[in-house]
Amino acid sequence: MINTRRATAPEGEHASTGPPGSAEPAGKESAGESGQPSTLSTVLRRDLPASLVVMLIAIPLSLGIAAASGAPMISGLIAAVVGAVVAGALAGAPLQVSGPAAGLTVIVAGMIAEYGWAATTFITLLGGAIQLVLGITRMGRAALSLSPAVVHGMLAGIGAVIALSQIHVVLGGQPQSSVLANLRDLPGQVVGHHDAAFGIGIVTFAVLLVWPRIPKVSLIPAPLVAVAVATAVSIGFGLTVPRVDLPENVLSGITLPTLPSGNFGGILVAAFTIAAVASVESLLSAVAVDKLHTGPRANLDKELVAQGAANMASGALGGLPVTGVIVRSSTNVAAGAKTRASAILHGVWIALFVLFLGSTLELIPMAALAAVLVLTGIRLVSLAHMRELWKHREFPVYVVTFAGVVFLDLVKGVLLGIAVALLLALWRLTRATVEVAEDSADQWRVVVSGSLIFLGVAKLVNELRRVPEGKQVVLELHVDFMDHAGYEAIHDWRSGYERTGGTVRVDEVHDTWYQRAHLGKPEQNKSLPGQLPRWFAPWSYWQNMHAEGTEPEAGTVIPEPRPGADPMMLGMHEYQRRSAPLVRPFLSELAERGQKPSQFFVTCADSRVVPNMITSSGPGDLFTTRNVGNLVPRNDAPSTGSSVGASIEFAVEALEVPNIVVCGHSHCGAMKASLHGGVREGTHLAAWLRHAEPSLARYHACEGDDHDDDMAPADRLSVLNVVQQLDNLMTYPSVREAVEEGRLTLVGLYFDISDARVHVVDPQTGRLSPVDPATVL
Repeated sequence: MINTRRATAPEGEHASTGPPGSAEPAGKESAGESGQPSTLSTVLRRDLPASLVVMLIAIPLSLGIAAASGAPMISGLIAAVVGAVVAGALAGAPLQVSGPAAGLTVIVAGMIAEYGWAATTFITLLGGAIQLVLGITRMGRAALSLSPAVVHGMLAGIGAVIALSQIHVVLGGQPQSSVLANLRDLPGQVVGHHDAAFGIGIVTFAVLLVWPRIPKVSLIPAPLVAVAVATAVSIGFGLTVPRVDLPENVLSGITLPTLPSGNFGGILVAAFTIAAVASVESLLSAVAVDKLHTGPRANLDKELVAQGAANMASGALGGLPVTGVIVRSSTNVAAGAKTRASAILHGVWIALFVLFLGSTLELIPMAALAAVLVLTGIRLVSLAHMRELWKHREFPVYVVTFAGVVFLDLVKGVLLGIAVALLLALWRLTRATVEVAEDSADQWRVVVSGSLIFLGVAKLVNELRRVPEGKQVVLELHVDFMDHAGYEAIHDWRSGYERTGGTVRVDEVHDTWYQRAHLGKPEQNKSLPGQLPRWFAPWSYWQNMHAEGTEPEAGTVIPEPRPGADPMMLGMHEYQRRSAPLVRPFLSELAERGQKPSQFFVTCADSRVVPNMITSSGPGDLFTTRNVGNLVPRNDAPSTGSSVGASIEFAVEALEVPNIVVCGHSHCGAMKASLHGGVREGTHLAAWLRHAEPSLARYHACEGDDHDDDMAPADRLSVLNVVQQLDNLMTYPSVREAVEEGRLTLVGLYFDISDARVHVVDPQTGRLSPVDPATVL
């Protein structure tokens, strides 16, 4: 709406913070939380320290993921460097940090076992190319259409597989090739002989669990501290344990990709699996990172291109697959990063560390890395996600996906989860609930809700047969879709029931599927009554009544009304039965805290004007005054002591409303009477309409103007009457003072009844303009 009586404050600048997937503001693609472009000062003060923190957490995780995957240790560090530099430079989510992720460990381990490491790097490269194509073709948001239950079930299954395999390393043994084999051998490992590796694992677990609980040190990553302590213990006590093994010459240890041998279809499936899982994990992480800062939102298509390029580069250089990683990304934001420079720099530090301090990494015990991965895997099985999915009745999808990933393989588990999710969605979309209840001795009510299609017809018919013969039945339909089988079931039962002496009244609450099918017009027909939601429709529509002396529209199905039924009593009964339970908590809160409306709404008493409907407002929003002609008598007019003046003073002084709205409307009887006469003198109505004489004078003064020539004279008077009432409001001292101080805005509206459209009235010219949702009062 338009500010009509208040000086506007200088406009401020608003940074774009659109939804995930929206393009970033031009020139701000590297902006951080503040929304400002990257500067040297920002990089040195915020991004440089953050990059060092992220590097400290990335190194042990990258080594552990490589070990769990059965890949060369150097491959995890290559992926960390490439993911940081390539994905960081091209990222659509500037604060996201990319690198090797636990979510791909099971997939990579399977590919190495089947194709070998060199061929796996080629599959990684191919998967990156698929991601690149998906990003270029703007499929980024489509990846998020996968059910969260499937995604969380997949990650939980991967976490369980990682934990069950790496616990063997902690216990001093070797992981087996399958989950069942790991479960079979685990009891023997637990009760068997434990060497020094077990002690290192226990120390690592202890530090991982205790360190985050120590105040003011949580900025230093717990995995780094745990691995450092475990390494120091192993060296201090001179323990002989397996340690990280890196090639003497790092560059010579790079494995170049080779073309896999074997079934081409299997290779292609493996590449698509890498692309799909890496894409979903990266995009979910990007969306999660968006919630951690207030800067530009992620461009998901651009992020997918960046992840594809990073995977192609990592595969070409002999690295593990790369994804966006929420652990490193959230650490990046928490450490104060503002631009993509932090992600890029952390990769540079990892590369320098490996090149010049690689021998230090070879001191790390493998049991320490395994302990880190066990805890990482356990945390992927999130109880919070389980509770959330249980609350939304998605837990069966989670369980099936989890079990499939753990006991079959990742692809089969995900496909099973998707199948269950689709079946569950189909069941919900095609499910109709039928409730049969006895209202009184002679009246029964049948309530049908949901989608009524052929799959639910048998249940519907069985429930309908429970109604005793010879009763008055109200069949209440709350259906969002009804196919022909559903219509025939209801119609056949209704016809048979009425032949046995009973009566059936079909009451369609939300839509008119039954009525349209009965008329042979299943398509939407906006001329038919009953299309409006019940809370918008007049009583005569949903109570199947029509005014005396009028006929219903041709072909409309209108059963006989209940004998002696009062429409208002029926309306109140409907409110008490259906609406009151829904609004009672909200109204109870309003009753306790009192009213604080945002609008004082002055409008006509005409029954066709419903303020809450045309403003989409609810209880507590509008403080309303209605009278004939939406008139506001001047403060200095004779006999001003009216309820209108009292309402104005109460709204402005007691309620302190920030806005007063005067709303006129078309086809106004008061304006017609003012223009054409016909009101008997000496009546209260004639006295009241004298307050419209200034509006009439304004109308005559504007005769001959060339705007709104197609508007009826009485409607044009209605518009100018709104302008006049806005002037009249300024005669009240409390209103004038509040407007001058900028505490109050006066707005004029005009409601065209025949067009069901609201217009804003210009207070100077009386011209109409459409309501602009971008404009606020």
